[in-house]
Amino acid sequence: MSSVLLGDAEGIAVLDFGAFLNDSAKQQVANAMLDSFKRVGFVYLVNHGIPADKIRSMFEWSKRFFAQPMEVKQLAPHPPSGEHHRGYSAPGVEEVVQHVYDKENLAEIRAEAPDMKESFECGREESETMPNIWLPDGVLPGFKEACLDFFWTCHETELQILRALAIGLGISEDHLVKYHNARDNQLRILHYPSVPAKDLSDEKLSRIDAHSDFGSITLLLQDDVGGLEIEDPNNPGHFTSAPPVEGALVVNAGDFMMRWSNDVIRSTIHRVRAPPQLTTADGMTPERYSIPYFCTPDFSVVVECLPGTYSEENPPKYEPISARQYILQRLAATY
Repeated sequence: MSSVLLGDAEGIAVLDFGAFLNDSAKQQVANAMLDSFKRVGFVYLVNHGIPADKIRSMFEWSKRFFAQPMEVKQLAPHPPSGEHHRGYSAPGVEEVVQHVYDKENLAEIRAEAPDMKESFECGREESETMPNIWLPDGVLPGFKEACLDFFWTCHETELQILRALAIGLGISEDHLVKYHNARDNQLRILHYPSVPAKDLSDEKLSRIDAHSDFGSITLLLQDDVGGLEIEDPNNPGHFTSAPPVEGALVVNAGDFMMRWSNDVIRSTIHRVRAPPQLTTADGMTPERYSIPYFCTPDFSVVVECLPGTYSEENPPKYEPISARQYILQRLAATY
């Protein structure tokens, strides 16, 4: 395993995923990935298959988009409901929460510490459930094409990671892939504006509050500013940094993967706070950019426990639930 385990970043394994992609150490990578998911729900992958030039280009497009005047970004407005999670959301509009669905409670949370981030979401073009919302033709030419190209590039890496997880779990390599045929995924570009560091530390503002992800897995690319923190699964309420690792893709398991695996794999609570020791002379925390890619089982899928994750001594812990029912419920609570 030492040949694929390149290091450790605050307890999260850093793996050479190239050894899976080139077939030189598929089982070793699969085992090491599953071990990190069992322990902390996160893993770093280098040599992950997403070309570096495409990553640089997508971050450049992200910066160009968010640098547009507000009236231009609002030409692709996110609908009022979180159930249609596409288009642009201005700072303070979305509040990521963990299992809060009452409208009055949500309003109180948003008023207390709004999420200071802005985002743009897109998915596959042919989706009837969540059609994309783009800027009008002629506004920021090339942005739409760049987003869609990156969406499909990330999808190819998603499938390889799902294959590795299946091998680690001891089931057929394509078992998880066959439940991701609809490609109901979401590419999100995120910008966290520079804000007073004290407002973040005093919790007058937040970047993204503590939450778990909804789907099967999330792929995350982040700049070198930092601020991502994960909760210690063995010490609830205690968060540690998940620092940027050069050239690495961060992958974490979502709630559906946890349900699927009967809690063999963890869906770990995480958040974004002020980056450590990066406050400017005037007390401002630097802006941050990240690109998560949320991977979701087909909405028609009813998730039950995977083969080998339950027994008479360890029966299934969750009732079956459809991806559509669960994810739309969680999305609706964010707006």
